[in-house]
Amino acid sequence: MLTSLFLKLLLAHLIGDFLFQSDTWVMHKKQHKIASKYLYWHIVIHAFALVALLQFDFIMALIVVTVSHFAIDVLKLYLSNKKNERVLFLADQLAHLLVLIGVTYYYLPFTIDFSLLLSPIVLLMSIFVLLVTYGFSVCIKQIISPWDAQINSDLKSIDGAGKYIGMLERLLVFGFVVANIWSAVGFLIAAKSVFRFGDLTGGKDRKLTEYVLIGTLLSFGLAILAGVIYKTLLTML
Repeated sequence: MLTSLFLKLLLAHLIGDFLFQSDTWVMHKKQHKIASKYLYWHIVIHAFALVALLQFDFIMALIVVTVSHFAIDVLKLYLSNKKNERVLFLADQLAHLLVLIGVTYYYLPFTIDFSLLLSPIVLLMSIFVLLVTYGFSVCIKQIISPWDAQINSDLKSIDGAGKYIGMLERLLVFGFVVANIWSAVGFLIAAKSVFRFGDLTGGKDRKLTEYVLIGTLLSFGLAILAGVIYKTLLTML
């Protein structure tokens, strides 16, 4: 019952906030704020989604979630600017989620065992995720730094894009190794090779090609090694 109620509330939220909210609505709300008609249409859609999923079984939940959603969205609209837009988006979603958890707890009190967060399995996973993402970024940067001066620095690229692409690819490889899906690792390597092929051949720079290959092989190799070590350590817990 607990899981069912929370999942219904969460599904209604996803339907209202993502499925039935277009970019046009979002821009109109930003410009007109509380005077935007789409703000109210947005809340109506949320209410209908809640009614459809809850079937009037939890009237108080319907009222609290709908009213709080309106209040949180209005507060976000008036606090939002170009500098804090991304942070407020995350804060907005977290606030909505906390309301859903609170409503669920009101109807069906539950306990959360926070000691699980400090269990050996969670700690080991946290260590390896940080290692695979940020730790290896520093290691790879240090390893290939002697060749930085030989690479054309005028090549167009989004600031920080390479760092985050590397973090994501290592995280994916690590996950595939842990899940024992080795074919997916091969697919990821092939996919990256295809995307990189145009840049490397277009640039006609052998040094750049070698530089990218070194970084890529280090990235994939370290991620695979981390996955194998993690699986080995997991069996010892």
